[in-house]
Amino acid sequence: MKKIFIALFLLVAFGTYSFAQVEEAEKKATYIMDEDGNLIETTDPVMEFDLEKHDFGEVEEGPKIEYQFKFTNVGKEPLIISNVKASCGCTTPEWPKEPIMPGEESFIKAVYNTKGRPGPFNKSITITSNAHTPTKRLFIKGAVKKPEQIQTQPVKKEKSIMLEDAGK
Repeated sequence: MKKIFIALFLLVAFGTYSFAQVEEAEKKATYIMDEDGNLIETTDPVMEFDLEKHDFGEVEEGPKIEYQFKFTNVGKEPLIISNVKASCGCTTPEWPKEPIMPGEESFIKAVYNTKGRPGPFNKSITITSNAHTPTKRLFIKGAVKKPEQIQTQPVKKEKSIMLEDAGK
């Protein structure tokens, strides 16, 4: 009976230890897909975006337009964004300067200045961070249309001649 009790105790202890090890491993690793479709285990921060491309469609020339790309750090370590750079001076990015903790959401904002830029546009925003993939690109596109031409020439008034005045 004593041997059965010891065997049962060891079985429960080993099972508890194994369960704790699996639970600890799950806390320390995130699984992501690489470019080839392979599953990779990592403990690094991982940026997961809701959307990586935004189409503004047709917009009027003049105002600044903006879009906020929402992301979550699905990794196991704090995410630190060191730089965000736009492909041209017409786009201004804004990003969080403080670390994004695991499980937290945040935003990368892209502001595009339409003034003096009629026609289609396709711009990229490059993010540099301590994430598993240290460089990430987001894209904005659309078409800027010129505002309707306002008539700037004065309207020429026609002179009317009254019959009474014509005889004088």
